[in-house]
Amino acid sequence: MRLVNSMTSKGDGVKGTYKQSLKALLPYGMLATKKWLAEQGLSAHAIDNAVKTETLLLLATGVYSQYSRSVSWEGVVASMQRMEKVEGTDVPPAVVGGLSALSLSGLSQYLSLGNQPHIHLYAAGKLPTWLVRLSLPVEFEGHSTSKLWPESLLMDKSFIKEHEWGVELPPVYFSCPEKAILELLMDLPDRVTFEHADELMQGLVNLSPRKLDTLLKACKSVKAKRLFFWMAKRQAYPWFSKLNVKDYDLGSGKRVVAKGGKLDADYLITVPSHMALNSED
Repeated sequence: MRLVNSMTSKGDGVKGTYKQSLKALLPYGMLATKKWLAEQGLSAHAIDNAVKTETLLLLATGVYSQYSRSVSWEGVVASMQRMEKVEGTDVPPAVVGGLSALSLSGLSQYLSLGNQPHIHLYAAGKLPTWLVRLSLPVEFEGHSTSKLWPESLLMDKSFIKEHEWGVELPPVYFSCPEKAILELLMDLPDRVTFEHADELMQGLVNLSPRKLDTLLKACKSVKAKRLFFWMAKRQAYPWFSKLNVKDYDLGSGKRVVAKGGKLDADYLITVPSHMALNSED
């Protein structure tokens, strides 16, 4: 929707139309940057006037909302995805992934340690800088996908789900469970423990072998793929038997993942000693 700038026009009728247009452009719960509002047709003068009359509320430098300064993380992410999405594409550059995506799918009850929950965002490039300027009870944590997914897969909507969080509001785009677990495994063991990842894998009973096949063939991380097969073998779900490990590039040589752990003989990665199944001394 493009907003016709009528702030400088005279008459209550014109102002009323302007406010109705702004209401449609920036509904309750959403936010927008000054740059994006300008792209929709608002001049800097119009934005300044809207702020003075409190038609727009300033959340942070160059970031605005209507009605309330209390914005949920869903509102922030949905707004970011709407503004960053390239015209003609189905998927925004940054999506909710990893642990946060598993939570949205109802597959993780894990709460972040500390006072602030973390929302994990995955993107090939950098996240917009205005995210850190917002005062919210959550922390947005960015993850680069450059060593994980090729661009073609990032643009494939078949691996993206939509989280509906508000009536007639844009959805939050997030990774499907098959994609999210591989994203999460990239963070082992620095930001995610082996034990936590193993608990999450226990809940992935109904993964799609077809989606896993495409993702594992596209995945650029040898570490993530080896960890996935090692953890999947521990659970031995029916979908695991439909994947032939020889169909995927798992690289060569031994990889140290768990320092001081035991080397798994099948996938040549070091894992915690107490979790080792088939190890080499």
